[in-house]
Amino acid sequence: MAERRGAGSRSLGLFTIPAHRAFADALVAGLIRRFGGEPLGLARGLVLLPNNRAKLAVTSAFVRASGGALVLPRLVAIGADDLGEAIGVALDPADAPDPPPPAVTPLARRMILARLVQEARPTLDAAEAVRLAGELARTLDQLIVEEVESRALADLDLGELTEHWRSAVALFQVVIDRWPGELARLGRIDVATRRSMLLRRLADRWWDAPPGGFVCAAGITDAAPSVAAMLARVAELPNGLVVLAGLDRAMPDAEWDALGPHSADPVTGRTPRSIEVHPQFHLKQLLARMGLAREDAAIWPDGSDHDASAARGRAIATALAPADFTARWTELRPQQRQLVGVRVAELATPAEEAQAIAIALRQAIEVPDRTAALVTPDRALARRVSAHCARWGIEVDDTAGRPLSITPPGTLLIAIVEAAAEDFAPLALLTLLKHPLVRAGEARGRWLEAVRRLDRLLRGPRPGLGLDGIEASLGEKAGEWWREMRDLLDPLRAVFVDGVRPLSVLVAGLRDAASALAGDDAWRGPAGRAAADLLGELEAEAPAGPRDVVPRDLGPLLRLLMDEVAIRPLQGGHPRLAIYGLIEARLQSADLMILGGLNEGVWPASPAPDPWLAPRIRAALGLPGLERAIGVAAHDFGQGLGAPAVLITRARRDARSPAIPSRLWLRLAAMAGDEFDRARDDELQGWARLIDNGGTPQPAARPAPRPSAALRPREISVTQVDRLKADPFAFYAQRILRLAALDPVDADPSAAWRGTEVHRILEEWSRHDDCRVDALRPRALAMLADPGTHPLLRALWQPRLLAGVEWIAETMAAEIADGRVVLNAEGKGGAEIAGVNLSGRYDRIDRLADGTLGIVDYKTGKAPSASAVRAGFAMQLGLLGAIAEAGGFIGISGTAGGFEYWSLAKNRDAFGNVTSPVDPLGKNDRILTSEFVGQARAVFAEAAARWLTGDDAFTAKLNPEYAPYAEYDQLMRRDEWYGRE
Repeated sequence: MAERRGAGSRSLGLFTIPAHRAFADALVAGLIRRFGGEPLGLARGLVLLPNNRAKLAVTSAFVRASGGALVLPRLVAIGADDLGEAIGVALDPADAPDPPPPAVTPLARRMILARLVQEARPTLDAAEAVRLAGELARTLDQLIVEEVESRALADLDLGELTEHWRSAVALFQVVIDRWPGELARLGRIDVATRRSMLLRRLADRWWDAPPGGFVCAAGITDAAPSVAAMLARVAELPNGLVVLAGLDRAMPDAEWDALGPHSADPVTGRTPRSIEVHPQFHLKQLLARMGLAREDAAIWPDGSDHDASAARGRAIATALAPADFTARWTELRPQQRQLVGVRVAELATPAEEAQAIAIALRQAIEVPDRTAALVTPDRALARRVSAHCARWGIEVDDTAGRPLSITPPGTLLIAIVEAAAEDFAPLALLTLLKHPLVRAGEARGRWLEAVRRLDRLLRGPRPGLGLDGIEASLGEKAGEWWREMRDLLDPLRAVFVDGVRPLSVLVAGLRDAASALAGDDAWRGPAGRAAADLLGELEAEAPAGPRDVVPRDLGPLLRLLMDEVAIRPLQGGHPRLAIYGLIEARLQSADLMILGGLNEGVWPASPAPDPWLAPRIRAALGLPGLERAIGVAAHDFGQGLGAPAVLITRARRDARSPAIPSRLWLRLAAMAGDEFDRARDDELQGWARLIDNGGTPQPAARPAPRPSAALRPREISVTQVDRLKADPFAFYAQRILRLAALDPVDADPSAAWRGTEVHRILEEWSRHDDCRVDALRPRALAMLADPGTHPLLRALWQPRLLAGVEWIAETMAAEIADGRVVLNAEGKGGAEIAGVNLSGRYDRIDRLADGTLGIVDYKTGKAPSASAVRAGFAMQLGLLGAIAEAGGFIGISGTAGGFEYWSLAKNRDAFGNVTSPVDPLGKNDRILTSEFVGQARAVFAEAAARWLTGDDAFTAKLNPEYAPYAEYDQLMRRDEWYGRE
């Protein structure tokens, strides 16, 4: 065995690059100085890095430092579970004498674990089983990485655990006991097991036969035992170098010792908790597992042009001290609190924060050769910043990528699943048919015309279920365009029809539907290829997963899997700008580092819960605490603060509520004191507020258009007279501008819609049944049985409707017995009054016993009040009487002597009542029946003279108390002037 390098020999090859130095550039400068003296000195070397992003950062640093041609050393990633990256091929030789078995793919393992979970808990649906399988796989990996035997859980004393945790642990034990058998059946091992095996074999191989060139392990912070063993061996190689990032050698011993881990108290037996949230804890644990001490690490002697000052490094370390040692901040001298080169921006909202960051990035590239990068774990903030930069023609790559679920191919797959799972409900169907990938290309225009036609026809209450229900509601309007849509959707419907299906069948149906709807566009580009790969792998592995899947569970399952697939952009963004996630930012450097999203729960993120093992169980097994990730995020923050210029930002609120500043923000503010306030960039905050500010808003004046006489209509219906008088602008928008509001898609059945249906029943009853009393109820039942009738309406409104029509039939029978005669129902006509053609539709006109005409209007709700009639509104019955007296209705003649509202609204304990806005004797301040037609004619004549034959302006909301409808409020910009005029 080779002699260990230590005090008795030359020093270990263990170094650290302080946080205030640009790691990759300083590392490369040192490697070139040490091994670049001969032409192939670097080429014979091997540099081990944590992940592929670190390889890119070091490669870029070599390019910057070379100044010309340079043969690089081999750069190899040791693998990173959080990025889904495998160990580098250089560490996994194919010609090894005893190669380890291949690793099971992550999706195959997840499907098998989901099946095991579902078999142990049959009540779980497939989507929840897959979600729990993902959490279980993460916990299982932690056991493997920490080299904890699964039997340790069975031997553990659970103590006083709640029933919930006992149940979770029991289920976890069942699954992991069955898991080795599943692996043996496949002839595979876990990825984490294989990675640990390769790293330990590498350490043993180098012990017996050290590499000929140098070996440098740089920026690795993973404290797994296998990684620590490999790093320990590298540090002892003759040309071995282990370079850590940001190890604090100047940290007082008392603080270092306080981090833990601690020994049990000899008296109480209790073990104090380690401070895992501290940014140095994982480095201390790594050194301990390497068998080394902090004193064994030397400062890397080389620097770069991208370094900050040493004073910055000391300030970072002071700000991140353990909580029990922050009292010494009160004793700091002013120069120890300085944050030279650090700016702070606290914005009002996430939108304003993104705007400020985009401005800072644009300012940076105004300086030649200056580089800048945004580092944030908040992907929504990253996307906003990228969008702001794009409007200036600046493309910035977000190297953390976007989830597959929000890319066009991902949203297409989700839209297909949701449309099928909801049996092609109107909203889900239109969302699918309007997707930008569906029929993209030359056929897109014709396709959208058909989809818009369907959109118009589906406005209002939902039709019957499924494609058949839609087709029934379309009736004769379903042309060739609809048959084309059905041909595309029928195969999908056949797959997703009732009952459970094997997951592979559903996935195959989904893939075929996407190809039919979008063709090759569904699988084009990085996102399309990732979607195709995911579906292909899911279809292949589905037989090993949950046995059967309810179609509605496929959507949540698919979204869960796609959320975990990151689509990273192709290279091609601005060469001096970048956006990084926390993992991607490690080892990166820039002249300006912007650390964005400094709110609690974002940076650091709230620890992901472990639904399987209670915190006490995890501690007893020796697993890292859930809060370990907070310490790593704090370390990333400290490394980011080491750039020459730094901007840290946060928003005072998020999309829902006020936000709490990050503990890292608060620590820096508390340590720096007044220096923190002086670092605030008020100018940047001002620019963020002003860049899209159009100045002081000027409220719009109350609209009052005055069109020419030629544009003013000379015909009007009786139902529009109230709108003309109460809200002339709304009449102007409706009749002159010809603007009409569309009903929502899948709307709840409104009172107007119910009224229309009742009138249709009564019209058919009068036209085909001669108002026979015994025929009205069957007419109502036929309407309710129509496939186009909204199911909710059929269930909830049927008793009220039937009671109402029965009341109409009974009341009419009584009226007819008293000598009343129905002359006609549901007719229309018109007459010229005050120089305008006044038209109207009547519900029913009767010949009363005294020989006069009775004008009847059916209402499904409450009838207009007598006070509205006295005010000159709700004159519809009187105007219909005026048309009748003028002979405007064919076959109707005489004097109007009765005006009645037959309301189907509930009246005490029964449905239906008859009211009149007038009274023969003028009782209760009502208009005299004999004067009603004359007053209605006079009111209309005045309105016509002002707005139809005259030149009055169409003033908005002239009588707002009689203008309750709001469909034109936005057009008239009501909120800007209402109450100010």
